[in-house]
Amino acid sequence: MATPGTDPFLIDAAIYLGAAVVAVPIFKRLKLGSVVGYLAAGALIGPHALGFVDNAEAALQFAEFGVVLLLFVIGLELQPSRLWRLRTDIFGLGLMQVIVTGAVIAGGLLATDWLSWQASIAVGGALALSSTAFAVQILRERGDLTKAYGDRAFSILLFQDLAIVPMLAIVAILAPYGGEDGGSAWVQVGLAVGAVVALIIFGHYALGPMFHVIAATKSDEIFTAAALLVVVGAALLMQYVGLSMAMGAFLAGVLLAESEFRHQLEADIEPFRGLLLGLLFIAVGMSVSVPLIWDNLILVLAGAIGLVVLKALLIIGMARLFKSPWPDALRIGAVLGQGGEFGFVLFTVAVANGLLPADRASLLTAIVTLTMAMTPVAMMIALRINARKRPDMQGIETVEEAGPGTVIVAGFGRFGQVVARVLRLRGYELVLIDSSPERIRIARTFGNRVFFGDLRRADTLKMVGADRAKAVFLCADDPKVIQQATVELRRRFPKLLIFARAFDRFAELELGNAGADVVVRELAESGVSMARQALERLGDCDAADEVIDEFRRRDMQLLRLQSEFGAQGGFEKLREEFNLKEF
Repeated sequence: MATPGTDPFLIDAAIYLGAAVVAVPIFKRLKLGSVVGYLAAGALIGPHALGFVDNAEAALQFAEFGVVLLLFVIGLELQPSRLWRLRTDIFGLGLMQVIVTGAVIAGGLLATDWLSWQASIAVGGALALSSTAFAVQILRERGDLTKAYGDRAFSILLFQDLAIVPMLAIVAILAPYGGEDGGSAWVQVGLAVGAVVALIIFGHYALGPMFHVIAATKSDEIFTAAALLVVVGAALLMQYVGLSMAMGAFLAGVLLAESEFRHQLEADIEPFRGLLLGLLFIAVGMSVSVPLIWDNLILVLAGAIGLVVLKALLIIGMARLFKSPWPDALRIGAVLGQGGEFGFVLFTVAVANGLLPADRASLLTAIVTLTMAMTPVAMMIALRINARKRPDMQGIETVEEAGPGTVIVAGFGRFGQVVARVLRLRGYELVLIDSSPERIRIARTFGNRVFFGDLRRADTLKMVGADRAKAVFLCADDPKVIQQATVELRRRFPKLLIFARAFDRFAELELGNAGADVVVRELAESGVSMARQALERLGDCDAADEVIDEFRRRDMQLLRLQSEFGAQGGFEKLREEFNLKEF
């Protein structure tokens, strides 16, 4: 499309950006999500439609780095302690999902006599994998990545990434020619394990000191360059040993998740991640061969719908075996029902090794691409089904029966119970609400009258008399619920006294900015209490009060500085002010 005097790269960039800017807002307005918008934009400008851009493969290879950056950002948000907590889901549910789904799909392909038994096994394994990029993007857009079902869905995706190397080895073993022998394939597995161990050791001992040195230069662009270097280096190491590049980036992110540089790194990487991930979805849309789909319309449509339904049903069943509630299991099945981008790689390797006919690989690629486009629709269907399935409300009192109170406590878990008990001792008239029928029933067995309701809803606010209450205490377990409720309460009732529970100091800053009058970190006071008791038991009784008071002063000062200068900037300012090496 280039004309004399124009740069082809800039022309392609303008086409990509223009298509995204037009399509994404339209599809978001239609409530189909940004992912479908990017896919539609790619299909429209690609070689099989308007033909504005004809090199979809090059764009796809470049844009795959968006998945790498996405997994790095997720790793930054996933502390090692949380990763350890998910081990059962990763190596239990994740392993079961890959084996069972792969076996069922392989059996179905073999029964239809569409592929040889060797090719059926390889394709079954490839189709058992889901798209990390699509699934995680949808979870992030909905703010569900840290919810129970989001944790479980991500655990399955994480194991799928770990399964890539064994699957490549299986393809090599099954291949009639051109593949490695079984011994060398498993040597590759050993190299992959060694590379993961080496990366963990390097990250544990070297990444922190490296970023301390770079931060001391006070050069924002070098800090960003270092962050990208870590991602690229970890990705290249994993790629060299045959693992997923995204896995290397994810491990690097996890190793930095508990460092003081976590939030700055996330802020630096986020713009690159968003743009490259959007480009990836556009490139996938460009790769859709409309003539191929049209010539095999019934087969492709039946294959795509069948794959999504089959995978979703299997995943729902397995999630229920691991005791996920029905609504969560349904959402996990919907978000993971599609084929994955790594299926494209396995199809290519299988064709190169003579295991899979090229025409079959092209049809499978079209089917997988179509399943990706169906994912947001499947998610919408799951949400509608869940909306119709109201929780078991037998014996549960709703806010319509509550009436107004002088103080409202929203969230009657461990945190909210303590707040309510203290206020009752002083004689305040409380209205207790929660959105979990199970928790309400448990509370009732201990003599507590808790009503079903959600403070983010306008009708709930009216029923509990938020306009006349002296104060509202937001004590829910979900940080996003507290954030949204704070914004809604402050917007409707500017003079209302709002107390909010915060997950950590960064949530404390966000809630303060959202309008909460008092924010308390859920573990801060228990940590201070333990430290005080430790000082007393260690013989520092006389200094305990002074040390705790000094800690509180510095902590409040740090919070004020972070509010003004950001997370990392606040730390640096505090160090300068108190001449500290660490805090």
